[in-house]
Amino acid sequence: MKICILSRNAKLYSTRRLIEAAKAREHYVRVVDPLRCYMNIAAHNPEIHYKGEELEEFDAVIPRIGASVTFYGTAVLRQFEMMNVFPLNESVAISRSRDKLRAMQLMSRKGIGLPVSGFAHSPDDTKDLLNLVGGNPVVLKLLEGTQGMGVVLAETRKAAESVIDAFRALKSHFLVQEFIKEAGGSDIRCFVVGDRVVAAMQRTAAAGEFRSNLHRGGSAELVRITPEERAVAKRAAATMGLNVCGVDLMRSAHGPVVLEVNSSPGLEGIERATGKDVADLIIKYIEDHAQSPSDKRGSQTRTRGKG
Repeated sequence: MKICILSRNAKLYSTRRLIEAAKAREHYVRVVDPLRCYMNIAAHNPEIHYKGEELEEFDAVIPRIGASVTFYGTAVLRQFEMMNVFPLNESVAISRSRDKLRAMQLMSRKGIGLPVSGFAHSPDDTKDLLNLVGGNPVVLKLLEGTQGMGVVLAETRKAAESVIDAFRALKSHFLVQEFIKEAGGSDIRCFVVGDRVVAAMQRTAAAGEFRSNLHRGGSAELVRITPEERAVAKRAAATMGLNVCGVDLMRSAHGPVVLEVNSSPGLEGIERATGKDVADLIIKYIEDHAQSPSDKRGSQTRTRGKG
């Protein structure tokens, strides 16, 4: 198969591992920077050009699109989809998961456990908003934040009001969530491939820190998850429509709650903590679900015939 990896940096651990896994399974693989792509959006002959030439045909595309380039990255991915290239994750699913508020509303509709959360616009709502989530301490999250950035723990009401005023002055959208003290600064990353949780690790915050992100100095170790946690992770992934994702859970007094669903989860932490070859499982999933070249050509013919 011919596989394209949409990534801005071929040297990143996750990108390198996917390249290694694809080559080990005897596939052709090419890394393409989505920001260097430009597109011919035509009804019957959509094209993607890259660095001065038209990209060759691919059977599958693996999007490793950073949050800061979501808009353009998903536009490029949609173009691949128009060309009948199998996407590991579809553009609409990535966009859905990147919108934290929308993602939480969708999971809430499905009855998936979530931290008690509030969202408001007017500063007149601040006091009632804090009461809505159970009072202090509270966690405030920028909707655009990633890897723990834009996440603040406010231990007092005065601190919470000050942070909210600052976020509003920046015209930023944010969530106010209950602080789950019983989690002890730990959360669980469940790595979902297809309809299975293939690996899970527990991340623990560094001393003096409440954010467990590995980029924030947190540590990770293999963890055994419960059947309920496994089911919640799979339901969260299905709700977002993601084939491959990282589902971040926290163990609360009222059961597992989903913090976030990550459409481009890093491989380094999960592979080192669990010893599992997650990259190989991802390539295997593509082999099992992407169309063969002959099937794809037939599909293109049928699609263009309908036009």
